[in-house]
Amino acid sequence: MNDTATNAHDVDLMEVGSEGQQYLTFMLAGEEYGVDILRVQEIKGWDTVTKIPNTPEYIRGVINLRGTIVPLIDLRLRFSLAQLDYGATTVVIVIKVLNENRKERTMGIVVDAVSDVYNISNDDFRAAPDFGTAVDTDFIRGLATVNEQMVILLEIDNMCNSAELKIIDSISE
Repeated sequence: MNDTATNAHDVDLMEVGSEGQQYLTFMLAGEEYGVDILRVQEIKGWDTVTKIPNTPEYIRGVINLRGTIVPLIDLRLRFSLAQLDYGATTVVIVIKVLNENRKERTMGIVVDAVSDVYNISNDDFRAAPDFGTAVDTDFIRGLATVNEQMVILLEIDNMCNSAELKIIDSISE
């Protein structure tokens, strides 16, 4: 998977290409979510982390990945889902995100399990619904129907650059 993520910063991340895109999908609380596969650096099994004091609960800590300090976000906690004990299928998806200055950084997201890789065509892609101000949809890039199942496609740059995560920037740089 490392080779597929090497030129992620060269891709227009807000536009679905004319032929569609590939998404790595994963499970959280029985729902399937997806991230642009070009942003995925690698997938690792869950291991211990170094906890960082005074950080939000969803920031599980940091790991040292071949000399790079990688902050880990538990997506269950980030999305206010029930916390579960980590098990054999719990994985960390290491992704490349762009901050507000378009600078690339490495982050990890903890998910229940990896699901599949899908080619999602423009015909299957739908913009995120507008719920007004009651629901924050900044993390949702769009929705897709794959094999008659709804897949929630995430906007990882927004999700991984919220105000709370600025704490991590000062630790990992």
